Amino acid sequence: MLLYFIRGLFFTIILAVLFLAIDNAQETGVLNQPKLLTGYFLAMILAIVVIVIDWLTPKKHLSSLTSIFFGLLVGMLISSAITPVISTVNDLYNIGMNEQALGTTRWIVSICICYLTISIVMRTKDDVRFVIPYVEFSRQTKGVRPLVLDSSVIVDGRIFELAQTKVFDAPFIVPRFILNELQLLSDSPDKLKRTRGRRGLDMIAQLQSEPVVEISIDDTPPPGIEFHAPVDQKLVAFTKNCDGRLVTTDYNLGKVAMVRQVDVVNINDIAKAIKPVVLPGEPLKVRIIKKGEERKQGIGYLEDGTMVVVEDTSDMIGETVPAIVTSSLQTSAGRMIFAKFEPAELAAEKRKGNPSKNS
Repeated sequence: MLLYFIRGLFFTIILAVLFLAIDNAQETGVLNQPKLLTGYFLAMILAIVVIVIDWLTPKKHLSSLTSIFFGLLVGMLISSAITPVISTVNDLYNIGMNEQALGTTRWIVSICICYLTISIVMRTKDDVRFVIPYVEFSRQTKGVRPLVLDSSVIVDGRIFELAQTKVFDAPFIVPRFILNELQLLSDSPDKLKRTRGRRGLDMIAQLQSEPVVEISIDDTPPPGIEFHAPVDQKLVAFTKNCDGRLVTTDYNLGKVAMVRQVDVVNINDIAKAIKPVVLPGEPLKVRIIKKGEERKQGIGYLEDGTMVVVEDTSDMIGETVPAIVTSSLQTSAGRMIFAKFEPAELAAEKRKGNPSKNS
């Protein structure tokens, strides 16, 4: 909002300077000179071009007013060095501008320079070490890097539970185009897409209501990306531009982001890393829900979703059976545990027999 205010103030000052110059020219009777009118028109065009250039430049959030004053100081110094050149060019090329036109041109150029320097400093102060006199241009990220949320991780919902544990100390950012994507999904005629979109919007509302979570909606357009570009392409460009980390559950998107040298936090990888480790020989109980691919194999799942293949249990579908872990296998689809069925009576005999053997 502060940047919009500065833009409006800049345009208002330009109009005020031109109005005063025209009023003064009318009083002195030189308003009808074609060169003077052309100068005023070119000055107005210059102001509009400056605003358009600034509007199309990628924007960033504001954190303080220090950059405004420093940008104004730099702009005044540059203006004091450039404005005398205008008089030199006027005399050298015999343009024919009088002192009034020269004064107005100097004011317009000075205002444009100050505006651009303020805008540039405000945009770069978070990416560049902001130390007076602003001479160290080594890259330095201030504070923690933000986490940019993908639509897949928002719909997934586990990010909310992870955020409640305070494992993330960085602020969450939801780009505006991700919010628009969720809105389009929630308005889709397809029931599944509509459910996913509404769940994503509800999850954002829950994150915003959670006091331990810092989340914001960012309207910054990704630089160098067309408006109708794919969402994944815009998301990677946005994350790279804000020097953040991309949070997603999309494996392919994560690979593309890593190719673009963007750090990725995959919720599935986090879930895989915190799964309990099951060692060979450990007992467990699992409910058999279907037959396995091999003969006499039964398949069940632990509470965390890990698949367990139990030997000699193909005829025990629907029953919860005791088993002993024999081995485990880590695949791209997840972890698989292999176990053998051990009746309760056999387990009890082993427990009774162990003390006698040890004695």
